[in-house]
Amino acid sequence: MAVVERVSGSRFLACADGVRAVYVDAFGGPPWQEAPAQADHYLERLARDVERPGFTAALALDEGTVLGWATAWTTPDSFPADRCYPWISVALGEARTTAWLCGAREVDELAVATRAQGAGLGARLLDAVTADRADGHCWLLTSVVARTAVAFYAREGWTQATHPAPGGAGHAAFLGPRHPARTAAPRPLESLRPEQ
Repeated sequence: MAVVERVSGSRFLACADGVRAVYVDAFGGPPWQEAPAQADHYLERLARDVERPGFTAALALDEGTVLGWATAWTTPDSFPADRCYPWISVALGEARTTAWLCGAREVDELAVATRAQGAGLGARLLDAVTADRADGHCWLLTSVVARTAVAFYAREGWTQATHPAPGGAGHAAFLGPRHPARTAAPRPLESLRPEQ
């Protein structure tokens, strides 16, 4: 059985080959369809990310073989303006973005090898990088096209806080199960439609 453990940034980087293998496996198929070169790009970014304030990582290991991993850090007080962040800040608005996300624990990546999925490793990894946040301020974003990921976070008690137009693509922010704002998050438009 795989063991999930919190690890330092240097320990995480020491397992780069295993991290890369899981990345290629987990994100190479639908809906992500990422080429192996994206795994190399991730490792390059990771070398910088381990220096971020509040960097946290966990590995799922089976006799030294990496079966999954998760990384997180503290979202800066000045909300980032790269990657998918601008869409999230527009969707939430400046006040909510600042209050709900800035200074919170942000789960950046979570991946489990396909052969190890369905055994609870994803949940254990997610817990490993968020459980110690005493105030519950944890969040993440994922593609709404990744329906399996969206369903997984919902099962784990995460609340979707941003909602693309019905049937749309894009990214959604999720608030952790103990996040104080989870009950204030807007419901999706689809749930506001009258019964037919």
